[in-house]
Amino acid sequence: MSVKVDHYPNLQTEDLLPRDVWVWKPQVYDKDRDQHFPVIYMHDGQNLFFRERSFANSTWGVAEAITRLSVWGFIEPAIIVGIDNTQNRYGDYLPIKPYETPEGKAFIANLKEATDTFEETSFDADQYLRLIIETIKPIIDQNYRTSQTYKDTFTMGSSMGGLISLYALVEYPQIFGGAGCLSTHWPAVEDFIPPYLTTYLPTSGRHKIYFDHGTQDIDADYHPHQILVDQIMMEKGYTQGKDWITHVAPGAIHHEDAWRTRLHLPLRFFLGN
Repeated sequence: MSVKVDHYPNLQTEDLLPRDVWVWKPQVYDKDRDQHFPVIYMHDGQNLFFRERSFANSTWGVAEAITRLSVWGFIEPAIIVGIDNTQNRYGDYLPIKPYETPEGKAFIANLKEATDTFEETSFDADQYLRLIIETIKPIIDQNYRTSQTYKDTFTMGSSMGGLISLYALVEYPQIFGGAGCLSTHWPAVEDFIPPYLTTYLPTSGRHKIYFDHGTQDIDADYHPHQILVDQIMMEKGYTQGKDWITHVAPGAIHHEDAWRTRLHLPLRFFLGN
């Protein structure tokens, strides 16, 4: 199918690098002028719609998935907001509040000194979330017929994008009703994420959270971390299959092709009729 998107270039706030935002509307958007739509804010926007813009020459196929699932009657159609990453992707997507302890601050300092890879990294996850909440979301709500209740507002990403999706829900539970975290890159947050989630993760009853990972490639390293997070989910009162899903995809690798094949799972979880 031909994918048409609206383009908002060079959105910026505070000290963040500018980035483009891409908005896809479901096919039924123009048919019923009274209908308002859920919105999914997705990270790594380059990898969502157009193969020629993608990191791995492959996309999530999210427009195709929503079109197919909604036509079949499995889900409500939704608006997708794809937010591009920048060269500071790691710093934008790494949750920073878990490191606001003496040990965490020392870890970040050592990380910046250890290799050239992180020497120029600016750890700006809080600013990135404010970009979404204070700049991008108002543009979307002003220009599109969105359902602005938190129950119809979601965030989703893979790898580091999975981390920032979870962080967005925890930090802004009044804004986001669900977080889709595919192949969440737990090793990036080491042992600092469990205490943070234990303290700040909203208790069950108002939100939906989806996790998954494969069993090959770097996804194979995620399982022990996911077990710890799953235990916290249960302690917070979440019920597997009701308001929380952790899915293991046997044989799946860390790649857009893999995420595309199981994207229907979080879409049906969040938007299912």
